Amino acid sequence: MIVVADTSPLNYLIRLGYPEVLHEIYGRVLAPGAVLIELQHSDAPSEVRAWASAPPAWLEERQVQQFDGSLAAELGDGEREAISLALEAKADILLMDERAGRQEAEARQIEVAGTLAVLLQASSRGNFDFPEALKQLRRYRFRASQAVEATMLARYEQAKKLGKA
Repeated sequence: MIVVADTSPLNYLIRLGYPEVLHEIYGRVLAPGAVLIELQHSDAPSEVRAWASAPPAWLEERQVQQFDGSLAAELGDGEREAISLALEAKADILLMDERAGRQEAEARQIEVAGTLAVLLQASSRGNFDFPEALKQLRRYRFRASQAVEATMLARYEQAKKLGKA
């Protein structure tokens, strides 16, 4: 499975203390250079900067060879490079939270999953309690609509009833 990560999911998973769930779920994860630069920006939290300065072996930095110039100009460098890399690498999943970036990726038939989907999958493996992780995320100013949060909590409850959470 080929997985490409944008900045936001990595940032939040690092801040929560759960970046390793990406390795447990996906194995290897690709990240374009712009994502690692964003994670090391002086405005990034210190724990994120420290992690990104010496990422684990399962996170592979990969430079984009064919940049998709048709991507919306309002996207950040990380989003544009992540989408371009996902296309180039024929990724199975692109990890991205930002709505505009997700829409651009989906318009290019790239499957997208966000931080909440990763946390839900990791919680189903017994890594932690999903509702508690969601509470922690909100403290970091993570933004998701109430409808999305409600859907993910309902999926968690359903998995819990089936013994998968």
